[in-house]
Amino acid sequence: RLLVLFFLLNFNLAIGQVISGVVVNDKNGEIIEYTNIGIVGKDIGTVSDFQGKFSIDINSQFNNDSLLFSSIGYFPKHVKVSELRRGNVKVNLQEKVYEIKPVVVKPRIFKPKTLGISTRSKMASAGFENNLLGYEMGIIMKVKKTAKVKSVNLNFSVCSYDSLFYRLNIYKVIGPLAFENVLESPIYLSLAKNDVKETVRIDLEKYNVVMEGDFLVTIEHVKNLGDGRLYFCAGLKERTYYRKTSQGEWKTAPIGISISVDADVEK
Repeated sequence: RLLVLFFLLNFNLAIGQVISGVVVNDKNGEIIEYTNIGIVGKDIGTVSDFQGKFSIDINSQFNNDSLLFSSIGYFPKHVKVSELRRGNVKVNLQEKVYEIKPVVVKPRIFKPKTLGISTRSKMASAGFENNLLGYEMGIIMKVKKTAKVKSVNLNFSVCSYDSLFYRLNIYKVIGPLAFENVLESPIYLSLAKNDVKETVRIDLEKYNVVMEGDFLVTIEHVKNLGDGRLYFCAGLKERTYYRKTSQGEWKTAPIGISISVDADVEK
């Protein structure tokens, strides 16, 4: 009986332990909402809530790995899993200070253009069918030179949630399945169900997003919305880029969800 009890205790320890804590600004102690938290390249991750609080169940075999904490506007921080086992912890992130870049005026010609996938056909659909925090998906916008992004357009086919709350991310393509977020402040999509139309436009004029070359636009599931699903209209000629949770490995699917960008594109 003692051997059986010993085995069961060790088995339970190996299954996992919940790590809980809060993410704050290291300078003033203010909470940092919706922080991405996870082990890089593995589907182990979560997102802090609007109070900066997080909870994640991690198997003891990952004790020597590190959780990466990243939030738009802050420097990322790696913390070893074993160091977070002591109970409720406070993770401090350092805020970034963005320098104003000098403006170089060149005689260039721009033309309004729609990039990405803009189909409204419901013959094919794809999207979020579960409540995984950090799950995000999007489309590569192909640009040879410079694009001044004016808006992002989302074409939905199904929405069964009572309300929507997602984060919009824009990434520079830095390699095959490798991306770097270029936003200096987070952009959220927050809608009551009655306000969810088949096409939703997100105005980005005030963010002054200027991209050089190809870039990835995604929608990220950052808040527990309860049971439901959100599907996009989709096309069969492009690919969707996705990862199932924060800091996870990027993958592709052979169907393109309907996300498009209105931009002024350099000729």
